[in-house]
Amino acid sequence: MIDRRTALKHLGGAASALALTDTIVARALPTGQAVAAPAAPLVGPFTLPPLPYAYDALEPSFDAETMHLHHDKHHQAYVNNLNAAVAANQELSGKTVDELVANLNSWPESARTAVRNQGGGHANHSFWWPTLGRGGAAPSGELAKAIDAKFGSLASFQDKLTAAALSVFGSGWAWLVKLPDATVAIETTPNQDSPLTVGYKPVLAVDVWEHSYYLKYQNRRADYVKAFFQVLNWDHVSGQFAQKA
Repeated sequence: MIDRRTALKHLGGAASALALTDTIVARALPTGQAVAAPAAPLVGPFTLPPLPYAYDALEPSFDAETMHLHHDKHHQAYVNNLNAAVAANQELSGKTVDELVANLNSWPESARTAVRNQGGGHANHSFWWPTLGRGGAAPSGELAKAIDAKFGSLASFQDKLTAAALSVFGSGWAWLVKLPDATVAIETTPNQDSPLTVGYKPVLAVDVWEHSYYLKYQNRRADYVKAFFQVLNWDHVSGQFAQKA
């Protein structure tokens, strides 16, 4: 087994630490070893948003240990790295993270990868946390109508979103998005790519990076996605859809 401290020293940097954590977290945590914290937050325009609930609020569907790791370590690392990218590329200054991601091709090629990966990671997670939390048992208002019109029923939509989430090879996301014509569609993105980049408004998402579920569900992604629907905050999601793009 690789010694994490030695590995992190050789790989260096918050981005490498994040990648290493994903590959060894399954073997490291059961032995009682502590997860290495990301680098101290870099002062910059972006900050880690607080969780809108306690770490254990989504138990037993999402365990507190994973929520702590996912929010405080992984998301913080994206924030740190995005701040570093902004400091190194003044063209990125003064923009929100959504503006950075939505206008990806506008930035210098030297900054584009950082915006795509680190900005995408920050934008995607900042969007995701409030969509969880057991608010409402089903979509309401215009979102309910849009789902029924597109998929026939809520159950059919959940089946299709589940299939999409399971189809993502490696790391990525499955999304329900609002299209420019106010209809909905299911999309998938690899890594930390965002629907914002292609002009779609995110409505809800399933994070299928392994760090989202491996401590509790190991390789059982289907069980994790099933649990996701138990903690989906439909009240918030319906409100997301009602907002103008």
